[in-house]
Amino acid sequence: MGGDLEPYFLGMMTMEHQYYEFAALLFISTLVGVLAVRLKQPLLVGFILVGILVGPAGLDLIGMEQQVSLLAEIGVTILLFVVGLKLDMHLVRNLGPVALATGLGQLTFTIVLGYVIGLMLGFDSIKALYVAVALTFSSTIIIVKLLSDKKEIDSLHGRIAMGFLIVQDIAVVLAMMVVGSLSVSKGLDVESTGLLLLSIIGKLLTAALLVVLAMRYLLPSLMHLLAKSPELMLLFCIAWGTSAAALGDYVGFSKEVGAFLAGFSLASTPYREAVSARLTSVRDFLLLFFFVHLGSQLQFAALGEELSAALVFSLFVLIGNPLVVIVIMGAMGYRRRTGFLAGLTVAQISEFSIIFMAMGITLGHINDNALGLITLVGIVTITISTYMILYSHKLYEWLSPWLTHFERRNPYREAEEAGASIGNTQVLVFGLGRYGGRLVHRLRDAGVAVLGLDFDPEVVREYQRQGLNVAYGDIESHEFIEHLPLDSIQWVISTVPDLGLNRGLGLALTERGYGGRLAVTVHHERDGQVLEEAGVGQVLRPYQDAADYAAELVCAQLSSLQTEELERD
Repeated sequence: MGGDLEPYFLGMMTMEHQYYEFAALLFISTLVGVLAVRLKQPLLVGFILVGILVGPAGLDLIGMEQQVSLLAEIGVTILLFVVGLKLDMHLVRNLGPVALATGLGQLTFTIVLGYVIGLMLGFDSIKALYVAVALTFSSTIIIVKLLSDKKEIDSLHGRIAMGFLIVQDIAVVLAMMVVGSLSVSKGLDVESTGLLLLSIIGKLLTAALLVVLAMRYLLPSLMHLLAKSPELMLLFCIAWGTSAAALGDYVGFSKEVGAFLAGFSLASTPYREAVSARLTSVRDFLLLFFFVHLGSQLQFAALGEELSAALVFSLFVLIGNPLVVIVIMGAMGYRRRTGFLAGLTVAQISEFSIIFMAMGITLGHINDNALGLITLVGIVTITISTYMILYSHKLYEWLSPWLTHFERRNPYREAEEAGASIGNTQVLVFGLGRYGGRLVHRLRDAGVAVLGLDFDPEVVREYQRQGLNVAYGDIESHEFIEHLPLDSIQWVISTVPDLGLNRGLGLALTERGYGGRLAVTVHHERDGQVLEEAGVGQVLRPYQDAADYAAELVCAQLSSLQTEELERD
């Protein structure tokens, strides 16, 4: 009897040991994550470093490689599922020429030149092609996070960046479809290219038909039923994504493509945002294991020969990718500042680049060194580009004189975005949020010649549909302010509660010799004191004014009630 129980107890002891390892891994990841946040770095860089630290190349603390690998695969599945879930067909249909031209231009430039650089470095044609394609993908997660933190996600350059990131996301899926259809036996044999393309097209059409049928007849009613229990809906979405991933792998695509199509099949349901919000945390947690597993697999002895290539490709991504965006946007009539800020968003490679290379290893097309190379490029470019985006405006001021070559003499595109009458304007209002929009409405109703300016083209178009005189304008752009006809303007009002921007606006107006009045908005009393000491004529305090008005209203009502009670007595 004791002999029968011995394997059971040994198994329990092994499970306990793995539990301790799992707890230690999470704790170490948290500590490194705190350090990454303090350094203003994306967490994925920190998690790769955790993998290096706890893997064979470091302290060799983690022995549960299979378990971490499985969680990593599920993390990638959820990532692709969320990408498909967020692929808004309305945005795809309305990408606009700039997003499409910039996205395709950057993809073509990076693949062609990256392939040539790979060949010059001595890579074989397959490895050079894989590396070149991997270099084209930029990290949507990182860019959205950074632009959101800087409140630039709705700016003109932010919207353009999101447009060509959608082009990249579509390219990622197409690349994975092609790679996933290449078996180890076929490799990249040129003679079988025709049959391969027919096979891919056939599988794609079949998958599209199944997705359309599910979207039309199955998923809407099923999601409506599951929505009664949010926990059950979340469980179904994970099951749907992993099942589709398994089916995609079984029929010869890949797990990643199957997961993407599963997410896309739910993109048109009214529950898309709710599902996406719940899955985001699950995705971020599981991707921890992907990056940890990746870091633990890096062999530094083999990577030594890839260091020079990693440096070359890192410089190519950090300089070449933004440059091609600036050139294309400049040729299309955008200001060099808009092209520069949008271009910085592609100065890094993506987590998809690493996933794409991992697929190539699974299929036997490339070796581990190629994955290590792209991982090194990812660490370098993500680390540096994060600071480039965070300090993009200071970087632009420094490089602006050298960027004049990439701007047309008449950068007409942003003038078309304006679409408003600036002549004979009495009051200029920067910022069309709830406060600024209401201010413009009231001034217009009072017969004042007012012009509203905002950096969000969608907000501008909405107010234009309402009949207001509004235009696209960026308070951060001194070049834009330099082109404003300030002679007839008596008031410039900023409803943007940012101390630095308001001080910059005052400085730009002073340099232009503006003689009218300036009013700025603050949310903190200390900011108001700083601006008043700097000579700003009028400081608007909407929260304080609203609170004072509410207090007066309540006191007046209380006084009225007390008077009525006295009269009754």
